Amino acid sequence: MTKIGVLTGGGDAPGLNAAIRAVVRRASMLGWEVLGIRRGWAGVLEMDVEPLTVNSVAGILPRGGTILGTSRTNPFKNEESAEKAIAKLKEMKLDALVAIGGEDTLGAANKLWKRGIPVVGIPKTIDNDLDATDDTIGFDTAINIVMEAIDRLHTTAESHNRVIVVEVMGRHAGWVAVEAGIAGGADIILIPEEKYDIDQVAETLKKRHARGRNFSIVVVAEGAEEIEPKKKEAVDEFGHVRLGGVGEKLAAELQKRTGFETRVTVLGHTQRGGSPTARDRLIATRYGVGAVELIRNKKFGRMVAMQGGKMVDVPLEAGVGKLKLVDKEFYDVAKVFFG
Repeated sequence: MTKIGVLTGGGDAPGLNAAIRAVVRRASMLGWEVLGIRRGWAGVLEMDVEPLTVNSVAGILPRGGTILGTSRTNPFKNEESAEKAIAKLKEMKLDALVAIGGEDTLGAANKLWKRGIPVVGIPKTIDNDLDATDDTIGFDTAINIVMEAIDRLHTTAESHNRVIVVEVMGRHAGWVAVEAGIAGGADIILIPEEKYDIDQVAETLKKRHARGRNFSIVVVAEGAEEIEPKKKEAVDEFGHVRLGGVGEKLAAELQKRTGFETRVTVLGHTQRGGSPTARDRLIATRYGVGAVELIRNKKFGRMVAMQGGKMVDVPLEAGVGKLKLVDKEFYDVAKVFFG
């Protein structure tokens, strides 16, 4: 009997359970055994596993989060850890592993593939910044959550004549900020791809107020930076800076420069929570089935992807080789509505 493993790594995202369910259902049709690995790569290192069956994944389609749990453990933080991960995977006697995650999780999966472990990947990230795919699990739910928040903040901002700064996810790419910001009617959107001038942002708000619009919504991605260089911060196991606080800093500077009462809303983990949208459920389901098909056809070292609405598969290296950033043309569309 073929035995495959499945894990979810990195930040949780709505739609992960839909993908797990699809992997199990398709594998079950083929008569395969599925082993769920808990807490991502940490579960690999600690042999923390559980069998998954059609019955055990029943009813999880609309659930947010991941029934397997997750972590940001990096199995390649040193050679000893890497060798241990490889040894544990061999000990599990898996014929293949399905890794569901973003840049870091799939990057580790790609390294394992290069060292002889049969792996396939499913792209998941709130930021939607994985290259070689149009869609990642969790993004659609996140932008809908942010859009709804912006809609709600408009009414309270207008009632109190306030500027409200909304901090959203987006470490290197501003897809959440741009798409949710445009859909929610934000007055200014700041993203990591283009450093902002705080004085210019303040002037835009002053002009807006001068023409009678006495409230404003400013959406800022957590990774957005001023033109001034940023000081070094603490990093996680993958070398990423632990972000947060840009909203507070921006709000304080805007209030000082404009004199307008300014408040901050940090949506944080709210963007990851709750039930996935119909689109995320559909994408995750297609990805889960597609990943099992890759294994059935022995196409290892590859990632399922969506390109132009069609399911394709690409080398894992293509998915994690570079980030998919917001292009200038798209950001220019957002700028039409600034001020």
